[in-house]
Amino acid sequence: MDIDSVLQTFFAEADELLVSMEAILLRMDDGDNDIETINEMFRAAHTIKGSAGMFGLTEIVEFTHKVENILDLAREGKVTITADLLSILLSCRDHITLLVDNAKQQKTGDDDCIKQGEKLSSALKAWVPADNKTVSAPKAALPETATPQQDASEIKESSNAANLWYISVRFGGDLLRNGMDPLAIIRFLNSLGEVTHITTITDNFPELAEFDPETLYLGFEIGLKSDATLEDIENAFMFVREESTLTIIPPRSNVQAYIDLIKSLPEDKQRLGEILIKAHVITLEELELALDTQKLQAKNQSPVALLGNILIDSQTVEPELINAAIDKQKINKDKKETRAAAPESKFIRVDAERLDHLINLIGELVVNRQRVDLLSSKLGNSQLTEAVTSMGNFTEQIRDAALTLRMVAIGDTFLRFKRVVRDTAKELGKEIELEIEGAETELDRSMVEKLNDPLMHIVRNAMDHGIESIAVRQSRNKPNIGIISLKASHEAGNIVIEISDDGGGLDLERIRKKAVANNLIEESAQLSRQELCMLIFHAGLSTAEQVTNLSGRGVGMDVVKRNIEALHGAIEIDTELGVGTCITIRLPLTLAIIDGFHVAAGKIDFIIPQNTILECVDLPSFNHIKEQHCVNLRGDQVPFIRLQELFALDVQENVREKLVVVQFGEKRAGIVVDSLFGEIQTVVKPMGPIFQALKGVGGSSLLGTGSVALILDVPQLINFAMSKEYLRNNVPIAGMQE
Repeated sequence: MDIDSVLQTFFAEADELLVSMEAILLRMDDGDNDIETINEMFRAAHTIKGSAGMFGLTEIVEFTHKVENILDLAREGKVTITADLLSILLSCRDHITLLVDNAKQQKTGDDDCIKQGEKLSSALKAWVPADNKTVSAPKAALPETATPQQDASEIKESSNAANLWYISVRFGGDLLRNGMDPLAIIRFLNSLGEVTHITTITDNFPELAEFDPETLYLGFEIGLKSDATLEDIENAFMFVREESTLTIIPPRSNVQAYIDLIKSLPEDKQRLGEILIKAHVITLEELELALDTQKLQAKNQSPVALLGNILIDSQTVEPELINAAIDKQKINKDKKETRAAAPESKFIRVDAERLDHLINLIGELVVNRQRVDLLSSKLGNSQLTEAVTSMGNFTEQIRDAALTLRMVAIGDTFLRFKRVVRDTAKELGKEIELEIEGAETELDRSMVEKLNDPLMHIVRNAMDHGIESIAVRQSRNKPNIGIISLKASHEAGNIVIEISDDGGGLDLERIRKKAVANNLIEESAQLSRQELCMLIFHAGLSTAEQVTNLSGRGVGMDVVKRNIEALHGAIEIDTELGVGTCITIRLPLTLAIIDGFHVAAGKIDFIIPQNTILECVDLPSFNHIKEQHCVNLRGDQVPFIRLQELFALDVQENVREKLVVVQFGEKRAGIVVDSLFGEIQTVVKPMGPIFQALKGVGGSSLLGTGSVALILDVPQLINFAMSKEYLRNNVPIAGMQE
């Protein structure tokens, strides 16, 4: 593992912790201010600071330390986290995010960033109680006198062993080669307290002829005066633990712990004993007495007494001190046993590119499986057919398992909007709450990333245009607090996201007048209710009376529609004036591999997503409605579209046309084709830039025969068929709202 990969791990973990910090602060804003929540926030900040210190990212360490101080005071009950302090802490969280981003880009000396940091530091300082001394920022480096081979007494002698830890470490030889710096680890230890002793062990140095400058031959014996926990100290070595030999002895430990350490190390025993004495973790008398007593008992073949008991009997150490050490050892032992018995983590971090590569390989497997199917059916060998069928079942299971790896809950995306709603509501002078439902609903990771911007536009518009001011809500007998709801659910192989508000709703007549004024429609045009609603997605159309920094410029909603359609989804609007608006987005669960239905029209292969198909029927078997592209399907008027006409394909003579009835959301329509071939698993490949403007096609795929098939975009085809029929006859048809 090189330094770049370790840094990337730090950045990924920091991003997760920053998201967690924002969620915790918003929970606290909702009234969840118990000590455990504050501790959770403190641990997140502490972990970021500690890990940043490992890499010498001093800007992150110094600022996060100031945030940590305030949280520590809150844990002690010396500071109460009010709404004002929460606002400052949220801004501090944003600033840490900026510092992490700057570190990613290796950007330093950002004047605006420095000024913002100073401003927030001053704001935090105002919350420190007058009688409380501000904890100093962590030291960026060891004292200049801490040079290799220097012993502890020259740095600082400490007669108080109450919080004196002893650390013995022999780093792995590849540490430097992997990009790690042992001095950075020691600097981080110094930030946890005060390094009172360092002895550099050079016994492993080879002869000059065998010396490798990229190999680390050093070990360190370190005394650390600190109130930190064992876990905090262990975290300093988290990136080098596997290849290093590490022993950490807590304060006031039994002398036996130090003797066991001496015996376990390969260096000279007498010299190691001298190092321990110079580190002030044990006295010469204690060490000699314990060793002599054990030697005597071993010579007489009598049971070897515990060193703690020997020291008590000889009155060199008070019983209370030994008992406290024994109790501490028991606690540490119990903790170790608990950690050993605990199950291993169920999660591992996998690079997204590796996962995408796996999906691509499985896609190729799916295509080749289709080819094997065709070959086995031509050969007619029953045993081969049975084996191929069995292989096909396993292929489907592998495909489903791999796709599941890319599925993530949408809840994290929804939670980001709590902060948006909180800050924007204050800016607008409104009272708005965000309700979330279906946070556990899963969809493809790649889609989650592309959904953030469309959802952001819709939510901000709902706050600015939808939710009324408090005075207007009171005049309409509504509660002062407006509600914006984010809801996600699965429906027929799709994910449905609803963004609703209890605001003023859309004034469709006003939208119509604005569209006429902008030459988007003719004044005499007859539009359905749904088509009037969809006018808000036209670029440049805005009904806002005043332009704000949030909305009102007529941009944004057209981008929303374009982004949703790029994901092969559809968007609908349901609104009632004075009551509210609900915007519904329907998306496929994944864009990688789908179950499809293979059809053909005009000698061209097409694939229709399986989850959109209701039924397949012979078109001539149903009565056509005169002068309309519609059929009467068991009493319902269903519009249809011919693929030959839409894509200008060659018309096949003497072919009995088939009608594939599809549905997306509440809308139904028919697709007329020449041939039906059946179900097929298909890998979705994006279309080239030259085909981006082609409506009704969402991608392409390679069939087992080697032919290319076009994957139909069903939402676009349904809307195209219904709109075409509506405009032709100016009569609403089933599935279209008035």
